[in-house]
Amino acid sequence: MFIFEPEFFITVLVIAVLLVLVLSGYVKSPPDKAYIISGFRKKPKILIGRAGIKVPFLERLDILYLGQMTVDIKTEQSVPTTDFINVNVDAVAKVRISPDGEGIEKASRNFLNKKPEQIAMDLQDSLQGNMREIIGTLTLKDINTNRDSFSDQVMMKAAKDMEKLGIEILSCNIQNVTDEKGLINDLGADNTSKIKKDAAIAKAQADRDVAIAQAEATRAANDARVLSETEIAQKNNELAIRQSELKVISDTKKAEADAAYEIQKQAQQKNIEIATVNAQIAKAERDSELKRQEVLVTEQALDAEVNKKADAEKYRVEQEAAAALSRRQREAEARKYEQEKEAEAKKAVADAAKYSAEQEAAGIRAKYEAEAAGIALKGKADAEARRAVGLAEAEAMEKKAEAYQKYNNAAMAEMLIRVLPDIAGEIAKPLAQIDKITIIGGEGDGNGVSQIASNVPAVMAKLFESMKETTGIDLGEVMRAGTYDAKVNRNIHVTGLEGMTDKAASAPTAPAVPIAPPAPVEPAAEETAAPAGSAAETVSVAAESGNPEKKS
Repeated sequence: MFIFEPEFFITVLVIAVLLVLVLSGYVKSPPDKAYIISGFRKKPKILIGRAGIKVPFLERLDILYLGQMTVDIKTEQSVPTTDFINVNVDAVAKVRISPDGEGIEKASRNFLNKKPEQIAMDLQDSLQGNMREIIGTLTLKDINTNRDSFSDQVMMKAAKDMEKLGIEILSCNIQNVTDEKGLINDLGADNTSKIKKDAAIAKAQADRDVAIAQAEATRAANDARVLSETEIAQKNNELAIRQSELKVISDTKKAEADAAYEIQKQAQQKNIEIATVNAQIAKAERDSELKRQEVLVTEQALDAEVNKKADAEKYRVEQEAAAALSRRQREAEARKYEQEKEAEAKKAVADAAKYSAEQEAAGIRAKYEAEAAGIALKGKADAEARRAVGLAEAEAMEKKAEAYQKYNNAAMAEMLIRVLPDIAGEIAKPLAQIDKITIIGGEGDGNGVSQIASNVPAVMAKLFESMKETTGIDLGEVMRAGTYDAKVNRNIHVTGLEGMTDKAASAPTAPAVPIAPPAPVEPAAEETAAPAGSAAETVSVAAESGNPEKKS
């Protein structure tokens, strides 16, 4: 079981804190930088390419760049030389901070925590001043011809000032030298002309020496050529004499050889002829023997060929017969197999056709049975429906007949009276469609407006007369039947009008007898000329929405 001890915990905590502080203060400098730790000590601690410990919160860490730096040295303005020629010089210096302790200490006072570019800018003014001082002590020719000496003097002059800053000058190179008047180019032209002159003289002397040498060489070559050609001619003469001597000897030897050749040729020709005769005799004997042998061979060959052909023909016939027999057997077996398969296929087709026909017949039978059953049901239903409709129509006709028997003149008159408003509306409908009517003439019993207004009653009166002629019912008499004149003076009594509405409401439902309204009589809207000498009155009547409006 762990027992908590405060002393142990505090010790661990202190060790951890110290370890964290040590790790946070651990620093390591690269070779091209100097880490300067200052704080506790009088003299700062310098670390170059090694590690060290910085006490956190109590010591300070600064960095000093020790690498090589490039400083551009240019004369901003022209500088006069000892021979009073204004020149501009461009140079480049390579510098660094002195790696010894004194140099780092001096540089740390001036360039601590600065970048290389900032250090180079700080050194540029000092180096430019040193170079301008050296230019004032030299001539233009010395500056151009002895640039190494010029750069060394600049380095020596600037080294004293740079040493105070802890800077070491590694090198100084003169890049370019120019002047305002172009004297450097002129000096170059003078030297160029001198060089060209010396080169031309040297070339002329060289050409002279070459010509003399060529002449000497030509003479010596000519002497050698003559001597050589003389020796060649002598050698050619001796050669021709020797060739003639050799030709004589050669011709003699050739003649002797030709004679010997002819003798040998004749002897050889004789021997050849003898050998030719002997060869011909031997050839004739060999031809005779050869022909005899050929006859024997031909006879034997014919015998062998005839026998072999007979045997071959016999074998061929036997084989053909066997092959034909085998082929006929295979054909018979194939036809038998095909017939069996064809019979099986036909049987299968027949079975399929039979099955299909049976299925089709069953389907048709089922279809017709269903149609017959449907037709029977439909016929029965139609018959029932027609019977029900017939009974309903008969009952309705019977009810209608009973109703018609109960109808009297009063009922018929009531029916006609009920349709009179509709008839009057149909008669007046054409008048409602008239937008504007112009009537000329105002004499007589009434003016044009009264004539138009009396058109509808006139048509209704004619309608009553037509109904009286066709049905025998005088609606006028029926409507006047309740007056005193009709009952007392004219003795007209009409029964059945009272309570007709209640009877008609309680009567069984029957279709109303349709009464076709007469054709509407449209009023004439014509312009009628007024009689001569009478006063003309113009009346304008506008029918809008069934309400006439009179306008003068």
